[in-house]
Amino acid sequence: MKPEKVTILGAGSWGMAVARLLHLNGWSVTLWEFDRDEFEKLRRWRGHPDKLQGFVLPEGITFSHDAAEAAEDCSLAVLAIPSQFLRSVLRTFRLHLDTKALLVNLAKGIETRTLMRMSEVITDELHVPVRRVVTLSGPSHAEEVILDIPTAVVAAGTYDEIATQVQETFSSRSFRVYKSDDLIGVELGGSLKNIIAIATGISDGLGLGDNTRGAIITRGLAEITRLGVVMGARAETFAGLSGIGDLVTTCASHHSRNRYVGEKIGQGQSLKDILAGMSMVAEGVETTRSGHDLARLHNVEMPITKEVYAVLFEGKSPHAAVEELMVRQLKTEIWR
Repeated sequence: MKPEKVTILGAGSWGMAVARLLHLNGWSVTLWEFDRDEFEKLRRWRGHPDKLQGFVLPEGITFSHDAAEAAEDCSLAVLAIPSQFLRSVLRTFRLHLDTKALLVNLAKGIETRTLMRMSEVITDELHVPVRRVVTLSGPSHAEEVILDIPTAVVAAGTYDEIATQVQETFSSRSFRVYKSDDLIGVELGGSLKNIIAIATGISDGLGLGDNTRGAIITRGLAEITRLGVVMGARAETFAGLSGIGDLVTTCASHHSRNRYVGEKIGQGQSLKDILAGMSMVAEGVETTRSGHDLARLHNVEMPITKEVYAVLFEGKSPHAAVEELMVRQLKTEIWR
């Protein structure tokens, strides 16, 4: 049975795009915004001047700034919160969400302090069984979803009946949802690809070519798969929508905030100045910390992640990072 009321926590570009999608699919949608000023903009313009400019959300979508009001009668909560803020938002809603509500995570990241994936953060903070959590991931820029440009994603969960319900709730004529039971692989693929997108952006910012970009994407996929398998994912998941699909899209798209960050760094700007000038979150910056720590924790070789970390947080020059990757010990190519 499909949910009667859907509450979306987070009114960024992705939250707004999904609110419209679910509204057009026939559900009663409430869109919650934490920040009072941002909420007022949302209520005044039924959109946001800096996010998905020019789009007005349908009249049937309700906006809320109050957690109790937003969560009332909610049978499905969509978590459109940046990964490093998800825990604090869940803490706000813990007393208000129905204990039987289904939870759909849209965030693509790994919590830096705990190195938890998002489903782990959700179950840890809300004390709910993991079978009630589904992560939706894949190549899905909000700027295209809101235009009804054909998009395909994957809904990953440990309980098939709930994953099927989420699949049916989100699917439309322009938004196709597949299923997966590899929750670990889908979450890691969606998160770690942002590190590789930063690397691709650095390459573009340096003025390097298509050969370099192709090498970064391919070898980036290899190191993501390597870590994923060690952490319990299936290798074939990374050949799917949440792996190579999302990776290629994020590394090539002008919509990608992570590729943008890398490009500006390659052009000589500082990370601090780049982030200060952005109105939306580039998840890959903090995920680079998490990915670097996970590689060390599991003793997995991730050379691109290591060099991106050194550029972002240790002051290494992008040129030196590229050279470091090129002069590493020669190897036989394996796909992971």
